[in-house]
Amino acid sequence: MNNLCSDIGYTSINKWGEQLCGDRVEIVEQGENSTVVVLADGMGSGVKANILSSLTSKIISTMMAANMSIEDCVSTIASTLPVCAVRQVAYSTFTIIHIIENEEAEIIQYDNPLLILLRDGKFVEIPKTGNEIEGKMIYRSRIKLQENDFLFTMSDGTIHAGVGMDLNFGWQRPEIIKFLEMMYDPSYTAKTYSTLLVEECNHLYGGHPGDDTTCCCVKIRNRQQVNLMIGPPSDRKDVNKMQALFHSKEGKHIVCGGTTSTITSEYLKKPMIADLDYLDPEIPPIAKIEGVDLVTEGVITISKVVDYAKDFLQDNESYSEWGYKRDGASLIARMLFEEATDINFFVGRAVNPAHQNPNLPISFNIKMRLVEELSECLKSMGKRIKVSYF
Repeated sequence: MNNLCSDIGYTSINKWGEQLCGDRVEIVEQGENSTVVVLADGMGSGVKANILSSLTSKIISTMMAANMSIEDCVSTIASTLPVCAVRQVAYSTFTIIHIIENEEAEIIQYDNPLLILLRDGKFVEIPKTGNEIEGKMIYRSRIKLQENDFLFTMSDGTIHAGVGMDLNFGWQRPEIIKFLEMMYDPSYTAKTYSTLLVEECNHLYGGHPGDDTTCCCVKIRNRQQVNLMIGPPSDRKDVNKMQALFHSKEGKHIVCGGTTSTITSEYLKKPMIADLDYLDPEIPPIAKIEGVDLVTEGVITISKVVDYAKDFLQDNESYSEWGYKRDGASLIARMLFEEATDINFFVGRAVNPAHQNPNLPISFNIKMRLVEELSECLKSMGKRIKVSYF
């Protein structure tokens, strides 16, 4: 049993003037450590392309996750997709990455730009074999995976970027590889790296993409645990129990909330030193307690983290904020979104009167709602989440 895991993230931009994206990424878990990732690019753009890519990605990912052969997958797609009345063809190009126990990857490619593997920040050529199935040339590869491998698969909107504008023949594969090598940072998440590539494509398109453009990235990394405690327990008798369990966990420790940090300081018998610098006028300052990696204010800070998490799952436009700033919300965001793979929440149920506002349309404790929202966002990022209430 290895300690590796797969961080998977993708970013898409629609063809200019289209409301729907003709590219589709489907991710299906196959047991605890194996995953099937499919990127499909429907022919054309708009609604038709969206339907074609959605059908293709769903069919392939479901069949592959059920251990059916690629021959069966392609045959099913060929007989399922509707035929274009104009071109008399009906297909969606696709790339499949089958991650096996986070140690191996089986890669199957049909007509999408070829997958790019970066290992230690340098491009590595992947050997492949061709096989014709249902009149389509399918390329297969099987490789061993290593920690900090980045695998990039993309739709042809990437190689068409800049055609007739900055680049006569589009953004060719060698130039894309050079860009990815130049931007390499082993701390990047898969989502961040894919966003950087798609943003560069959008720039080459002059902000008016001529085609749907998608990049899906898979990063192989070691599992890392982060523990976050917010709020004191509802029963004061449980203070020591909650603190003991929290501090016994491996990994980094984050304490949120004034009362919670005071209790933690008393439990560890270490002074709490407040930082009076407002690095962000909207976020309360952080503090320091020896034995704790990060100490922050509670509800306001976590509320900002939730906003960042929701944006991360969409366009990731806020990365320039939380990716570099030093306020409490940004530091939590980096630890949870980038560093952590497994997150343990320790949530105290004690009610803080300051958080109960009868004018707000919230029927339950604000703190609880924020933890629930943040947990769901983190699950959508592929994190393993455990929430314990006290």
